[in-house]
Amino acid sequence: MSITLLMPTALRGFTDGKSEISLDGETVGQVLLALAKAYPDISTHLFDEAGELRSFINVFINGENAKSSGGLKRAVKDGETLMLVPAIAGGSANPLERGKL
Repeated sequence: MSITLLMPTALRGFTDGKSEISLDGETVGQVLLALAKAYPDISTHLFDEAGELRSFINVFINGENAKSSGGLKRAVKDGETLMLVPAIAGGSANPLERGKL
């Protein structure tokens, strides 16, 4: 079963720069494990020490967040598209509050 996984720019350094990867799996978890097997250096960025998906990594399936529909156990169908979306944090304080503007 072929699933297309869309890689965010922030993680493409672990996938030889690939923005799309075809992987096999019957669940979201199996697809992500196939990704980790193909690109071992990405594993620690996706999974914590207990093997759970890190809280700041979201997986969307055809636009729907997998966390709200079964998580790693959610079934995927041949031809579906998954997209990894890591949460982005940081930045500087509001420049208005710092008197910069």
